[in-house]
Amino acid sequence: MEEEYSMDPAQLLEAATDFAYHPGAHSDASAQDFLNRVPLPAIINALQTKADYPGLESALVDCLEKLFKTRYGASLIPHYMPFVIVGLGAESQKVRHLACQTVSCLLENIDEAIVIPLIHEYGVYQLLLNCLISGDAEVAASSTDAIRKLASHSKGIDIIFPESGNEATNLVNFATNCSPLGRVRVLALIVKLFSISTSVASRVYNSNLLSLLETEISNSNDTLVTLSSLELLYELADVQHSTEFLSRTKLLQILTSIISDASAESILRSRAMMITGRLMARENAFVFIDESGCRNLISAITGRFDFLESQNADECECALEALGQIGLCNKGAASLLSGAQPAGRHVIYAAFDQQQHGKQLAALHALANIVGETRAEKDVLLDGDAEQNLRRLIYEAASKTSKLTPSGLLLSVLQQDSEIRKAGYRVITGLVMRPWCLMEVISRREIIDIVTDAFKETEKIGMEARHKCCQSIYKVFTSSSKLIADNALSGIAAKLEEAINRGPYLGRKLSEAQPAVMTEQRF
Repeated sequence: MEEEYSMDPAQLLEAATDFAYHPGAHSDASAQDFLNRVPLPAIINALQTKADYPGLESALVDCLEKLFKTRYGASLIPHYMPFVIVGLGAESQKVRHLACQTVSCLLENIDEAIVIPLIHEYGVYQLLLNCLISGDAEVAASSTDAIRKLASHSKGIDIIFPESGNEATNLVNFATNCSPLGRVRVLALIVKLFSISTSVASRVYNSNLLSLLETEISNSNDTLVTLSSLELLYELADVQHSTEFLSRTKLLQILTSIISDASAESILRSRAMMITGRLMARENAFVFIDESGCRNLISAITGRFDFLESQNADECECALEALGQIGLCNKGAASLLSGAQPAGRHVIYAAFDQQQHGKQLAALHALANIVGETRAEKDVLLDGDAEQNLRRLIYEAASKTSKLTPSGLLLSVLQQDSEIRKAGYRVITGLVMRPWCLMEVISRREIIDIVTDAFKETEKIGMEARHKCCQSIYKVFTSSSKLIADNALSGIAAKLEEAINRGPYLGRKLSEAQPAVMTEQRF
């Protein structure tokens, strides 16, 4: 084969470079034409015997990468599986990366009835795991992607989670016997597998793989490993079905312990709070997490405020943001505003405290979430006790300032810089759904003047937030026949309607170009 398919390396380099760096994707026809001129065995032979020729290995790897991404190229992979196997164990990281990508192309383009037996026959999964552990970052990423694609096949998942419990490919054993970096990579793979579907997540859970996360996050000897594991848990918490499975583990108790641990690194507490917020942001969190578990997590976060008021600003902002995430859903918001000392009081007090800009901004966005700015209209209002506490706390916050009333507080927010103002629009959009707040808003003409001022905002997000605020006020205002009939308020509806009809961006009714220098000024 070496003599039969040997080509001059210079000619091969030129041909491979032309194909690899051709702009755009190749068609099946162009791939076939290329292989008619440069046979695939010749490329494989050169990779094995002439890789030291300057620039040849990189060109051939890039060339094959593009070739196998075509359907025609992918159809050839089953005939060259020995080459793929050699590539997965090669010393060259570029070749290993190519081999992992080739497996991905195989899984994407070839029928499952053909590809799964090939994966079985050649022991590809074991070799991909070796690449995950011992390869560089690029190889690890491509092997993870290939394993994820394998798990997406109905029969491929049985290779990863065999009923026989193959010791060589058992991820728990595999992670236990490798380096800290290797364990983090295995955890990253588990997160990717978990996110595929509920059925795959169930296999992950039943295989006890989430216990690896528990172990690494509980590792107090290596802050970096703990932080990396928390970052992966943060990613996992974003998966729709995550709460269902995580609630069955010890991870929620571990998060509670980290948040409550005053001796822990601040960054670890912050990440634990953000994970908690993300986990409890969905309505189903309060189905799968029992009441005491929810209460403990919220109490752990609010317990930090006594230590954070004059200390770590970043951690304080994370705590506020986490409470805001919990308040995204109706049940979460109600839980924050329930009890004699509601957890939401920290958010409300901070939202109108102008002493620390970052803290106030985080609190305003959190408050906007809690009062329902992002929720469906039917879910904005909370149960009786929560609504009463919300009103009481806002009036209480106003009474402690020179503004004295909620309308004064809201106006002071809208009179600050654009970032604070954008958050203020969000708060008013949600709060104004309550009749008492609507009356506060329309009682101050200055608030109406600001929210209807088409020239107030210069950034797209600010314009949209202001316009949405106008729509919310107008909708609630016009739904009240009593307010509409009040002659003293007759101009408000017309002003809001005009601002809404202009849209968020059309600030100028008619704008014409004006010369910077008039003709007479030129002389």
